Amino acid sequence: MKAPNAEQKKLLELQQIDSTLDRLAHREKNLPENALLREAAAERDGIVSRLATEVGAVEDAEADLGRLESDAATVAARMERDEQRLQHTSSVKDVAALESELESLRGRTAVLEEQQLDVMQTVEDARGVADGTRAEGVEIDARITEIRSQIQTALDHIAAERGTLAGTRHALTEKLDTELLEAYEKQRAKTGIGAAHFRAGTCGGCTMSLTGQDLANVRAAALDDVVRCPECNCIVVRTEESGLW
Repeated sequence: MKAPNAEQKKLLELQQIDSTLDRLAHREKNLPENALLREAAAERDGIVSRLATEVGAVEDAEADLGRLESDAATVAARMERDEQRLQHTSSVKDVAALESELESLRGRTAVLEEQQLDVMQTVEDARGVADGTRAEGVEIDARITEIRSQIQTALDHIAAERGTLAGTRHALTEKLDTELLEAYEKQRAKTGIGAAHFRAGTCGGCTMSLTGQDLANVRAAALDDVVRCPECNCIVVRTEESGLW
């Protein structure tokens, strides 16, 4: 296959564009912010799970307090009823029974009040823990929003650079020999490198240094011959820097 050396040199520019596009694609898939986002999302999942447990603890404590308050209300109602009965009875036996029951109810009230104080403290503590976790959730949500903004900014920059390169590539390929371009594209599809600079006896694609007959073949090739690297098969482009002439 033959192509003017000037045409072959254009392949180096094309390869540089394509290599840059490949790097952009790799960068797009491997943004460091993506790892940060995954970490933040995992942290948020942990916070959500922890908050669910803590809210459950608050609800349990509130339920306990509700039961104690209900019990206290029942005891208070019973005491009020007994006191009214006590005021309206003249039976010594009934008076003794009512006073005994009232004494027992007063003891029960004291116990319930103490228990209520303990559970009220438990409720307050549990709410404080849950509120602290909610605050952590707000912070991690803000961090996730910021990371996503950073990701979008990075993606926008990549898209802009890709767009510029795509335009430059199109303009370049429009001027290239069709057969030469097809050979380049076919090879690039296989290894990612369609053409490379040949410098100091070395292929820039696979960095193999040619010696012996391989190097002699490159030296003997006509200027318009399209030469392939015997190792990686990419098109080796010879220029004034190749040291061959």
